[in-house]
Amino acid sequence: MKLRRLLEIFALVSFIIIGFVIVWGGVPFFGEALPPEEPPLQEALPPEEPPLREVLPSEEPPLREARFWVGLGDGWVQCTLCFRNCTIAEGRRGYCTVRVNRGGRLYTLVYGMVTAQVDPVEKEPLFHFLPGTLTLCFGTAGCNFKCIFCHNWRLATRTPEEVGIRNFTSPEYAVGIAIELGLTSISFTYNEPTVFYEWVYDVAKLAQEKGLRTYFHTNAAINPEPLKALLPHLDAVCVDLKGFTAGFFREVAFADMEPVLNTLKIIRESGVWFEIVNLVIPTLNDDMERIREMCIWIRDNLGTDVPLHFTRFTPAFRLTRLPPTPIRTLEQARAIAMEVGLEFVKIGNVPGHEANNTFCPQCGEIIIERVHFTVHANHIEDGNCKFCGHQIPGVWK
Repeated sequence: MKLRRLLEIFALVSFIIIGFVIVWGGVPFFGEALPPEEPPLQEALPPEEPPLREVLPSEEPPLREARFWVGLGDGWVQCTLCFRNCTIAEGRRGYCTVRVNRGGRLYTLVYGMVTAQVDPVEKEPLFHFLPGTLTLCFGTAGCNFKCIFCHNWRLATRTPEEVGIRNFTSPEYAVGIAIELGLTSISFTYNEPTVFYEWVYDVAKLAQEKGLRTYFHTNAAINPEPLKALLPHLDAVCVDLKGFTAGFFREVAFADMEPVLNTLKIIRESGVWFEIVNLVIPTLNDDMERIREMCIWIRDNLGTDVPLHFTRFTPAFRLTRLPPTPIRTLEQARAIAMEVGLEFVKIGNVPGHEANNTFCPQCGEIIIERVHFTVHANHIEDGNCKFCGHQIPGVWK
């Protein structure tokens, strides 16, 4: 009993001493392995290569007036940049969420407020444009479509405030970074570049002056006037032709088809290189008769030499109930396109598929060998097939 009593007294004294040390001696509790004045390990050193949007110190971006709009009186304005032609009251924004009416004038909220990364040009996809090269890609918040399958929804479906880009990137800085990295092109992509048109225009114009190529990945719902003003400063356009029925555009993308078809015709007439992407979604736009109609329209209105990419859908954003597109469906679509006379028909998002390659329509040889986004061999010399001399359309240098 005496021994037990002594042990109890010893435990009590030890508890008091430990408590005293914790309160007065600064011994950390569990979960506080580092002293309060020392930052957590992951914050101990600043990143050596911060993301591009972090490189410049935070500053208030210049408020830029939009390029295409008209005043309607009583403080109202109408944006004339895209097919929506939004009428906007004082203090309100357009459908894209990045254009605002302030004092009866229309402004862009995202001039220079961009994110960036380096990608292969094949990722757009552009397969007849500087194959095997890397490009500096820019995007920001907002879009004039609301596609329920959007893969870039974290940018495209959010407002500038929700995306939270903190730093301003001037056109001079953007072009300078591309040159410094040794890249040959600049891309406007991820979200719809039409919505940050003013910055796109300034960067594209400056980039060409500095010897860089430029291109634009778009849903093609831009109005003719701004499109025609921009095209002279672009070297290529990648167009998402999301389907070929008005119902699909209306119900799945909340948009209209006719402005897109009109844009395709204008691009063709301009002589700027372009390629078309059709994301094939099971049960929604995979009807082979509609695909045949689309391919015939492309042939008759745009020509047989426009590359057409049938890409595989994977569940994303609000469309997760459908399975990925069967490869057989993509192959059937490609067969139809070639049957009606289209010469360059690709299958995308299926790495290793034979139709990742580019074939010469004259001799049938593989002239650009690819696996997904990686070019393994390029047999185009001065714009011609190395094997038979047939001219291959595209931008090769």
